[in-house]
Amino acid sequence: MARPEKCRRICSRPNICGFIPDGSKAAGTVVLSYDEYETIRLIDRENMNQLACAEKMGVSRSTAARIYGNARKKLADALVGGKALKIDGGDVIVCAKMRPECKDVVNCCHKKQLQDA
Repeated sequence: MARPEKCRRICSRPNICGFIPDGSKAAGTVVLSYDEYETIRLIDRENMNQLACAEKMGVSRSTAARIYGNARKKLADALVGGKALKIDGGDVIVCAKMRPECKDVVNCCHKKQLQDA
């Protein structure tokens, strides 16, 4: 029997949940899960390494690496194949408020909410 999958922790769901190719009709749709989106955000946007990303998401480093690899393949498929990209789904826990370890994260979703209030 397989071990049950852990819920992955994400900062928040993205405000923009889809992209479509410009200039022609989309040749299909690629679905990027919330946890895949989060690994792209943390590793590529926040410049975290895989270990820091894994700790923030509450998973092992190898799990974060696997999620990240899957996300990059899906992004490449959407970009090269002219497919629409939809961000949705996955077994995730969304942070209700900013955690102490996020105080130095420049693009923390909760910082923006505090500034807008």
